[in-house]
Amino acid sequence: MNIEDAGGVVTGGLLAGAIERPTGKAGEHHATTCSDCGAEVSGNFCANCGQPTHVHRSLLHLGEEVLHGVMHFDARIWRTLPLLAFNPGRLTREWIHGKRTRYVSPLAMFLFTVFITFFALSFVHLPETPHVNPVSQVAGEEGAAEFKAGREQIAAARAEAVTASDKAALDVADNVLAGVSGQAAKSSAARADGLEPGSWQANTRDIASEVYTNPTTWPGAKKWAKKLMNPDLAVYKVQQTFYKFAFLLVPLSIPFMALLFLWRRRSTLYDHGVFVLYSLTFVVLVSLISIGLGFIHPALGGLAWLAVIFGIPVHQFAQLKGGYELGWFSTIWRFVFLQVFCWIIVSLFMATVLWLAVGV
Repeated sequence: MNIEDAGGVVTGGLLAGAIERPTGKAGEHHATTCSDCGAEVSGNFCANCGQPTHVHRSLLHLGEEVLHGVMHFDARIWRTLPLLAFNPGRLTREWIHGKRTRYVSPLAMFLFTVFITFFALSFVHLPETPHVNPVSQVAGEEGAAEFKAGREQIAAARAEAVTASDKAALDVADNVLAGVSGQAAKSSAARADGLEPGSWQANTRDIASEVYTNPTTWPGAKKWAKKLMNPDLAVYKVQQTFYKFAFLLVPLSIPFMALLFLWRRRSTLYDHGVFVLYSLTFVVLVSLISIGLGFIHPALGGLAWLAVIFGIPVHQFAQLKGGYELGWFSTIWRFVFLQVFCWIIVSLFMATVLWLAVGV
């Protein structure tokens, strides 16, 4: 098992463990002995293990359990989402203080929103660059032969040139033609590989090829360049790695949150974990909404992303103040450090994802 598979297993295990066990509904008739643990029962549920005493065996109920267990769309989601959006401090505070039956687990919400996001993004392809260099229109063996003949004529003229200024002018012409010839060769190679000349895929592949063939390039860069010669595959691997290791954002964030509350003994690492999970869930959800609005209309997407840029810090401030029950001064200085920590955490996470997806 490689490291990417391990990440997928961990994410899947967390997702399965975060989703609460469906309680279901007992039928009108129930047994006197629990079919699971064997304990005597007198009601609709076993007092020892919690299993319903009436075990459904219909296909319809199987579908109900799948929807309930995986998607968990019950009344709690409609109590959790409004608080997450408009009063995150109260949501965080109440979960920390034990009022949990009315809300969806922060871990379940985070992992499920990440799953939904990357499931949706798997159907999205990056747009091609609309601009195409005019040089890319020259392709095929005929274009290459014309460039070669032109350079030979320049070389012959340079051999017959007498003055230094004439030779210098011919050198400049030869360099320009050599550059154009190289661009044309790249254009032909891009078309041969099924890429549109001038697209981000073709440009990335060309840069990676130059780095890989450069004899002075250090071995680590050559390894990355080799992976980037297939840009679409590299992007796919980054997306998959991002999803598989999204849970790393939580352990990366908790130590930085702990630094903000070093001398506040009543705030535990568990409290910081709840704060981080709800905050990340909000970021993922609003980002997904912004991407969807961008597909409806670019102007809507632009306005949505502008709202996200300013909305996320406001959300963090409100959650920090309400979740930890802080005063204004305590919230402000912690919020300033929190913004710095966020950039550090995102940088560490992206570096880890890129290293796992491309560098390994």
